[in-house]
Order: sequence, then C-alpha cells, then structure tokens
Amino acid sequence: MQTSFTPEQLRDPDMRESNRILRTCVHCGFCTATCPTFVLLGDELDSPRGRIYLIKDMLESGRPATPEVVTHIDRCLSCLSCMTTCPSGVHYMHLVDHARRHIEETYRRPLPERLLRRLLSLLLPYPGRFRAALGGARLGRMLAALVPGTSMTAERLRAMFRLAPSALPAPSPMQRPQVHRAEGKRRGRVALLTGCAQQVLAPSINEATIRLLTRMGVEVVVTHGQGCCGALDHHMGHHAPAMRLARANIAAWSAEMEDGGEGLDAVVVNASGCGTMVKDYGFLFREEPAPWAERAAKVAAIAMDVSEALERFGYAPTREPPGLTVAYHAACSLQHGQKITALPKDLLKRAGFAVKEPAEAHLCCGSAGTYNLLQPEIAGKLRERKLGHLERTHADLIATGNIGCLTQLTGGALPVVHTVELLDWMAGGPEPGAVAQARRARREAMAEQGAR
Repeated sequence: MQTSFTPEQLRDPDMRESNRILRTCVHCGFCTATCPTFVLLGDELDSPRGRIYLIKDMLESGRPATPEVVTHIDRCLSCLSCMTTCPSGVHYMHLVDHARRHIEETYRRPLPERLLRRLLSLLLPYPGRFRAALGGARLGRMLAALVPGTSMTAERLRAMFRLAPSALPAPSPMQRPQVHRAEGKRRGRVALLTGCAQQVLAPSINEATIRLLTRMGVEVVVTHGQGCCGALDHHMGHHAPAMRLARANIAAWSAEMEDGGEGLDAVVVNASGCGTMVKDYGFLFREEPAPWAERAAKVAAIAMDVSEALERFGYAPTREPPGLTVAYHAACSLQHGQKITALPKDLLKRAGFAVKEPAEAHLCCGSAGTYNLLQPEIAGKLRERKLGHLERTHADLIATGNIGCLTQLTGGALPVVHTVELLDWMAGGPEPGAVAQARRARREAMAEQGAR
C-alpha cells in the first residue's frame, strides 16, 4: 500500500509505525473472511481491509476523526483474527490502537457515550470501586427490562444490567500482596497478575493458579503496587490512564527483578486479554525515557500465559480421568493475540478430559473487553452464534482462558469454567462449581432418558 505521510508527520514514532504497517498491506482481502463483524454485517468498511483504508485516510490527512470513521473503528472487536489470517504480516493491532487514540484526541462523542466510557474507565480497572458498583448493578439487573427506548444508550444500559452477576463471591485473601511459598524444593519464582475485574467476578481463578503452581514447586508473588494491566483503557483510546496503570505494574515487577529483589522466572497472567497487553509493554514503552523502556521490555520478555507456565514447570495430573468432555473455547487474545492454540487443549487432554473444538473456533464470542457493553447488539449476535457452536459439540462444559469470554458465555446451556480451574482440580485442587453443575446436568439427563 502506498502512503503519503509528510516528513513532519513521520517524526512522530506512532505515525512512523502506522506508516510501516500500512505499507505492509497488499489489499488481498483474506482478512475479510475471518473478521467477525464482516461475517455478520457484510460491509467492507466493517472489515480489516476497509478499516485500514479509513485509518490511512484519517492519519495521512491529519483531520479529526469523522462520525463514519468512528462508527466503523468502534465496531472492531480487536479480536486480531485478521492478524492470524494475513499472509503479509500486517500488525493490525498497533494500527487500530493508534487510530483509537487519534479518535479520542480529535473527536467529541455524544454526551451519554462520553459519560459511559468515563464510567467504565473509573470503575473496571479498580476492584474496590468495581465491587461497590456491582452492588447497585444487581438491583439494576432486575429492572433491565424496564429501561425504555431503542437508542444505543438504552441498549447499553440494558447490557450493563444483564451482565451484572446476581451474586458476587467473597474477596479472596490469596489475592492480597504476599508471597505464596512453594511446596517442597523451590523450582521457580513467578509474579502473578491478579487483574482487576477478575479479582471481583471470579477470584477462584487466581486461587486455582496459586494452588497449582505452589504444588508444582513454584513460589508465587503477588506484588504490592500491581493492578489492572491497562488494556481496558488502552482499547478505548485512553492512552494516559493505560500507561499509568502499566507503569505501576512494571515498577512492581521490576522491584522483584532488579537488585534487592529475589528475581522472577516469569510474570504469569491467567486472563489472556491481559496477557496480550503485558506482552506488548515493550512496544508501548519503546519511546519512554530510561529506565522505563528497558524495564518494560524485560517484563514483556518474561510474561507468560498460565498455560505456558504450567508447561514450563511440567504440569501433571494426580487424579484419575473424570470422564467429562470439555468444549474448548479459544479466547481471541490467546489464539490470535498470543498465538497460543494447541497448548491449553493439550493440557486438558493430559489432565484426562476429552476435548472438543467448536465450529468457527477462530471467531470472537463478542466479549472483547468492554465491547459487549459498548456494542451490545453485535456482541449479542456473536454470543448466540458462539454458544450454538459450543452446544453442538454435546460436551459437558466449556473451558476458556479469559475472564471476559467466561462472563460472556455464562448463562447458556453449558456451564463455563476457566481452564486453570480444571487443571488444578485434576492435580489435587477442589472441584470447580461448573464441574458439579455439569455432573448434575448429566445425571438429570440420564434419569430423564431412563424414565422414557
């Protein structure tokens, strides 16, 4: 693709990178076949190729974003399926992130949307605030059907209330800053990103990760000062808040890695959306003054999805195979963002589960961070499409490696659980609630067949 950025524009490092990415694109259109929004909507401007043309024109011209550009960029899930498909290696993720930042800097959104985005930015990255907000949202859930109107604002309000859980688990003391000592001889030492929304919605995921790693001889550090990875703000184009959150994590983990700390073999992340973000810290901080660029690069270099950490330290089950079939939902941020595809399925098989993969496994479920709140209609269609494929596997339950996907897919015919909770159970941990639910459903189905 030919570009015509001026020398002055190219002095900006983000513009230089976007220019390089744009010039990589050969217009082939392979990306359209695997783009969820193009598959649903059939509009070229809702495909990666169409968005690339819009972004190119916007950035080259230097003009403020237009309503048309904002509409089609906002509809992008950042699922990164296009990056898996692209034969030319177009780094769409960095390009669309630059576009979102430009939009936030040059476009004034309608007041209700500005308020909603600001609210999400103020609540979701902070577990205490998020937990308090969900207390009120539970009441709103009962009133969701009474929200009037067909406007986007009304749809978003109803989506927020629908997604609010009916009950919240108690905060887990295991997630507080501390060192969880390895059982037996220490074989490694890792920091665990405990996250933000996940701490509130499903602390059992962090608990399972800590139990499993410590049983394997790995010391797990929950560091002071760490928090949200910054992805939620980053993908809304809120650059400064995202960098502030990322900087806090880098500082916390660097304190363990540098002189005076005990060192780290890895930064383990059990929410794949966060993992994709942390692994990109080196790029995000590449132009930052010392020591931040070097620190960020070191953190990114040792960041691992929990499945990678389990493989590295030699995961092995201790229980007999449970006789359950798992439908594995590949989170986009794991399969497309981190290029981890076979490993979680291999670990589940090693643990004794029969594993099935649904049709269209490459397509997003519609969660995508805050997407299911900001684009509820498209997200809802993707959810139903994904659940249909998962249920047609006739599995007992669904396993996935991302809290966003888990939340999005909950409420269908099959219970949903994080992969690490199943692996922890099969290595001596407690039975996850989703497994008990699956066993109960199986018994009921067998009893119904017997009654016939």
